[in-house]
Amino acid sequence: MSDPDSVVMTLAAAQALAERALAASGASPEVAPSVAHSCVRPEAEGLASVGLTHLLDYCTALQAGRVDGTAQPEYARPSPVLFQADARGGFPTCAFDALCSEFSGAVREYGIGLLAVRNGYTCGALGYYAGRLAEQGLVALAASNAGPALLAASGSTQAVFSTNPLAFAAPRAGGAPLLIDQSSSHSAFVNIQAAAREGRAIPSGWALDSDGEPTTDPQAAMAGVLLAFGGSRGANIALMVELLAAGLTGSNWSLDAPAFNAGDACPGVGLCLIAINAELLGDDFAVRSDAYLKRLESGYGAYLPGARRAANRARAEAQGIEVAGEVIRQLRQIAESTSHDSTEG
Repeated sequence: MSDPDSVVMTLAAAQALAERALAASGASPEVAPSVAHSCVRPEAEGLASVGLTHLLDYCTALQAGRVDGTAQPEYARPSPVLFQADARGGFPTCAFDALCSEFSGAVREYGIGLLAVRNGYTCGALGYYAGRLAEQGLVALAASNAGPALLAASGSTQAVFSTNPLAFAAPRAGGAPLLIDQSSSHSAFVNIQAAAREGRAIPSGWALDSDGEPTTDPQAAMAGVLLAFGGSRGANIALMVELLAAGLTGSNWSLDAPAFNAGDACPGVGLCLIAINAELLGDDFAVRSDAYLKRLESGYGAYLPGARRAANRARAEAQGIEVAGEVIRQLRQIAESTSHDSTEG
């Protein structure tokens, strides 16, 4: 192991520990497995910042009341291809899991569909949703927002958006789906948090401090404002994501959303998923896209997003995952001490 304090465990063991920690923090038996899986899978794919480390944030949020671990989503289907879910202050992954099969079936039948989830806590790794739809043979686009506002709009030095990630996934006939998952900011907020915890500087150009001056101090960045990648072009993408994730779903704008990491109010933000059954258009999309992507990779040296995640997950399924010892210690402490306290109360 690269870290002498790290722990290797099977995915099943990680899932069980995650469920126990969530349950001890206030998640119901219906909610805990869904949320646990949404963190264990990114961990297996090599995305520790939105994996079990992020699960600790979920446990804290449950204990503080920022997310309702017992919320039962409400559903509507205003047309054959439009699906709506109200997360009711809970985790959006639960609404996605509940509707995924019906939604995917409708997209396969009608060719296209949109799933709008409103009034939820933050959704975690956005590629988790687009990737699962692509594994079912669908082209998928996902957008989400969060609170508090952290990211400047084009021409502004004030926080207007969250990091506003966008994910796109497309099936391939010869392997794992292409999966693009990126924030509109230079880096996801969890990476800024990690740099602050570890005392590392962030690259220049990522953020401004509270006085509007460039900074490489992650603490100053969190007190100031993050910058979009690519200047105004990245800020325009953040605006597009905001209108999809908050506008179409009827959720809080990032400007109005309570913080996901402070207080006792749910951010009440949105998740928007658009999926397409490209096979109805003919020409065998998965075969054509696979051939094209292989051409880019072999002939032009292109990096294809998603392949590394899939390889990491396959290796994790066979060999287990290596998790920082401190993360495991904290999860076990939550699972054991909180559960013990609740049974005696």
